[in-house]
Amino acid sequence: MRTLNLGILAHVDAGKTSLTERLLYAAGVIDEIGSVDDGSTQTDTLALERQRGITIKAAVTSFTIVGDTRVNLIDTPGHRISSPKWNGCSACSTAPCW
Repeated sequence: MRTLNLGILAHVDAGKTSLTERLLYAAGVIDEIGSVDDGSTQTDTLALERQRGITIKAAVTSFTIVGDTRVNLIDTPGHRISSPKWNGCSACSTAPCW
C-alpha cells in the first residue's frame, strides 16, 4: 500500500478546515460537508475549536483512494499561539509520499 501524507498549511482563516471537509467529501469519506461556523467539521473536535471557529490542534484523518493509496490528511492550525504544531507538521513536507 502506498501512503500520501497531505498536510494543509496556511495563514489563519485561509480555509484549511473547509478544504479538509471538501476533500473528505470528494473522497466519499463523509456524506455531508461540515461547517466551521456551525461547529460541525470532522477535524475541529475540541469544544473551544467549535465555539471559536478556529483550529487549535492539528488533526489527522485517514482514508484510502485509488485502490491502495492511503491518504493521511492533516488539518493544521493557522494561529501563532499554535506554532509548535506548525513545527510538528513541517515533517509533512519532507515525508516520503510513496
